Amino acid sequence: MGYNVAIDGPAGAGKSTIAKAVAKELNLIYVDTGAMYRAVALYMLREGVDLTDREKIASKCTEADVTIRYEDGVQVVFLNGENVNAYLRTEEVGEAASMVSPIPQVRKNMVALQKNLAAKSDCIMDGRDIGTCVLPDARLKIYLTASSDVRARRRYDELLAKGENCDLQKIKADIEDRDFRDMNREESPLRQAPDAVVVDTSDMAVEEVISSVIELCRSTR
Repeated sequence: MGYNVAIDGPAGAGKSTIAKAVAKELNLIYVDTGAMYRAVALYMLREGVDLTDREKIASKCTEADVTIRYEDGVQVVFLNGENVNAYLRTEEVGEAASMVSPIPQVRKNMVALQKNLAAKSDCIMDGRDIGTCVLPDARLKIYLTASSDVRARRRYDELLAKGENCDLQKIKADIEDRDFRDMNREESPLRQAPDAVVVDTSDMAVEEVISSVIELCRSTR
């Protein structure tokens, strides 16, 4: 197995932002597992599947061929041969992903791909169950978190910058609802691995978090 770093944590903690920056600095491959689940969710939305129909999702998820390639150092997610990066970060797809991802058959398909990627390369992977399920033997495990108030404000500012109308209290409620679902699902719930290093980013600037994680990586590599 290569040198693997697992980053877990709740929605909006900045996992993807940090993992991408650290991967670039340390020449690791970045595997955004959330994007893989979002691609499955996008498929279900496009197919008009009722997101409360777990059996239908379980049977149709095998039709969603999700693959990852790297083009000019950037992770590109393909859904049945189509580059879907541009469609994965909407609120609708994010909410759908949190409903689709707990389903055992969906997780089984995605985890197999994630383990395969990690076995072949030095990588940093972020998600909800990386240190506990996908890469239990990762050299470094980090639990990245922040208060729901801080995570909601970050998301609010991000959406405003894109020119979208949004409500801060609704975003906070959605984040707390997603936390509850992620932490209480039957299959691979969000948990801090016993040997994970906790990094609370509530009072940290992005640059501080990146520097802290880079130092952790260098000390374990």
